[in-house]
Amino acid sequence: MLKIIAPQSFKLIPWKNGKGTTTELAISDGGTLEDFDWRLSIASVIENGEFSDFSGYLRNLILIEGNGIDLQHSGDKIENGTVTDRLTTPLSFATFDGGCRTVGRLHDGPIKDLNLMTRSEKYQCYVDTWLDRQTRQQDLRTLNFVFSLSGETQLSSIDNAIDATFPTRHLACIEESEGSQLSISGENLVYIGLNELP
Repeated sequence: MLKIIAPQSFKLIPWKNGKGTTTELAISDGGTLEDFDWRLSIASVIENGEFSDFSGYLRNLILIEGNGIDLQHSGDKIENGTVTDRLTTPLSFATFDGGCRTVGRLHDGPIKDLNLMTRSEKYQCYVDTWLDRQTRQQDLRTLNFVFSLSGETQLSSIDNAIDATFPTRHLACIEESEGSQLSISGENLVYIGLNELP
């Protein structure tokens, strides 16, 4: 099942730590800020600081605007005490435990990020990004998301069940299609796939 969500349907939600707001693109059925299975959002980071605690969740943070950010993670689950992800190029991303103490340090001015959070014991995540206009084939997962930062995006499946074109900054959601394959054509694109764990 394919659903295209327009920007007018996105929701503005306060950060859990109260230091900013997030544009929520989509969330699992019945999900709230405190309790959800998955959540996809866009946030502006305008100053250095500590990220909200999302223990029990895996986070994927994708740089979509700005000059970059360092994410320093610390916690009991990290070998050697700390690890740092450097996001310096458009659509670079970091995957980290939401329960870690994560501090963001901006490189040169504010950034925007696309943020996927999934309940750790429920989903396995796959993220793919590309800048140049091209076509890629993706094996469809239980849940699939496609988001473009510029230009139109074309989607089609081998079995012809999916054939759609949608504008920039719209979110395509494809559910319950595991086992088929999706052709994605476009530029400045993010593909996210979630497989439900047994």
